Amino acid sequence: MTAGQGDEQGQQGRPGEQGGQRPGWPPPPVQPPAGPGPSGPGASGPGASGPSSYGPGSQGHGQHPYGPPPYGYLPAPAAPTGPGPDAPAPVERPLTVRAGLGAFLAALVLSAVAGLAMVLNWDEVLDWTLAEGAGAGDPGIEGLDAEQFAELVLQFSIAFSALMLLLQALFVWFAWQGRNWARIVLWVLGGLTLVFAPFSAGGTGPLPFVTTLSWFTTALIAAGVVLLAAKPSNDWYRFRTWQFANGQR
Repeated sequence: MTAGQGDEQGQQGRPGEQGGQRPGWPPPPVQPPAGPGPSGPGASGPGASGPSSYGPGSQGHGQHPYGPPPYGYLPAPAAPTGPGPDAPAPVERPLTVRAGLGAFLAALVLSAVAGLAMVLNWDEVLDWTLAEGAGAGDPGIEGLDAEQFAELVLQFSIAFSALMLLLQALFVWFAWQGRNWARIVLWVLGGLTLVFAPFSAGGTGPLPFVTTLSWFTTALIAAGVVLLAAKPSNDWYRFRTWQFANGQR
């Protein structure tokens, strides 16, 4: 055996080197070359994907066993932004709403002034009430005469009017924010005032000043009802109702 032949056999007998293999060892796994190629079950050739020689169920080189991130789950769809197809067109608070609610607020102020004038002229108002017959005769309540009964009625009327003024002021505030139910309440209260206004047209109150204020109050309420029922007001309240329904302010 020559020296060259011994070197060649030594190289072939070294495991792990090219051309050499130790007897009894399995052959090393063969990795497919990278590159495009057919994929799927039964595919073969360069670039084919599928189970490799590492064992049953194993994936190819560089592949996660559960698929690519996020491991087989698709991302959640993004939430829709912006107005939907049924959303009304954006509308700013129109002049009809500002003027209509301003008319209701001015009517509340005049009513408060009229109530204050009646309190300051209590004796005169009481005498007028007795003269009109509201407290005449026996009231039928033990311990109360006609004058005391008339005074009790006036006190209750003024207290009830003050409470109604506070409630109407609250409704005006909600209507200013765009609450349609508050506008409806103002319509109802204003409509009742307009219905009963002709019945009190021929009468005269205890104070001419209070009677004049009541006529101005009725005119302001009528203007407020008409302005809040105008089309720009309807469009704005419709848009605000849609905003509240969708969590917008």
